[in-house]
Amino acid sequence: MEKLVKDVPMPDASATKVDRLKFLVDISRRSQAQFSTLIGIDPSAMSRLLSGKMPITDQFANRLVVNLGISKKWFTDGEGVPFPRTKEQEQVSRRGAAVYDIDATAGAAPISSMFASNRIIGYLNIPSINPECPVVRVSGDSMEPVVPNGSLISIREVRDPSIILWGNIYLVELEDYRMVKYVRRHPEDPSKVILHSSNPSYDDIDVPRNSVLRLFLVENVINCSTLV
Repeated sequence: MEKLVKDVPMPDASATKVDRLKFLVDISRRSQAQFSTLIGIDPSAMSRLLSGKMPITDQFANRLVVNLGISKKWFTDGEGVPFPRTKEQEQVSRRGAAVYDIDATAGAAPISSMFASNRIIGYLNIPSINPECPVVRVSGDSMEPVVPNGSLISIREVRDPSIILWGNIYLVELEDYRMVKYVRRHPEDPSKVILHSSNPSYDDIDVPRNSVLRLFLVENVINCSTLV
């Protein structure tokens, strides 16, 4: 089973730059080759860096800062945190996760284009919910009882939709639909995925992987009845 980000141990202050680079690769949920593409270097060079056969230069550290937004002080010296918050992010964190007046499963427009400030109807300041992840409503009974009709979900966009945590719940954007489903590996055709409902009244849906425009991992399900 793939490690969650929260289960990847943070390197301590005595760790090397190679240790911190390995940490960044692990929390990115990418392979070495995919991580290399992300920061714009040759995969063979990445392999030599991770094995210690090539020195990590100041220019490489700068590349990480530009492409990943990490703290250079943390990467080079082990001081501070890898992703320092801006003042704006700290303000968002204090308020909590923004709740939008958006139905995740209604319409076909990209949901990310709908995250306007005038659609925020409140904030959820709950420790288990990432304040940087938008919260939207879900209608319909296809995912009951796991995602009840009218509940809220906290979602995080997946930057690389080719990387799927099989068996997890996602908000899936197709050309004509948005739907919340379990995403499962297709047993016969790797070019397809299975969208599975928790409600047994609904059949599985086979869709080509290249028809999935965007994926949002459902990090939390909030049953509104428990908030009353």
